Amino acid sequence: MRHPVFLACLALLAGTVAAQAAPRPRCADAAVKQAQKLLAFHSDNDDRATVDPGSVKAVGTVGALAGKGRFDVIEVEGSIYKGNYRMRLIYAQIPGDCVLMGQEILERSDPY
Repeated sequence: MRHPVFLACLALLAGTVAAQAAPRPRCADAAVKQAQKLLAFHSDNDDRATVDPGSVKAVGTVGALAGKGRFDVIEVEGSIYKGNYRMRLIYAQIPGDCVLMGQEILERSDPY
């Protein structure tokens, strides 16, 4: 039987390898720049608004409102002072171009 610490280290290593294997999403750099603009707009240009470039991840696709196309959804985390935000930037699936089609921002809090 293997030692529990060995098994815990093995599980941690497997999670780290899986996280490193995830490719950076197409349009990730554009999403980080747009998330910073969105957060600045949302906060009336508060200089404490920051975006975490390491938080960028693809979260799937959504159907276009017109036609049969699909859009990529990229999620980026950000903060303003003590408020934390999740932003989703929606890009058309056009090879070689990052065409922004939509965006959303939600505060991570429980108002209830």
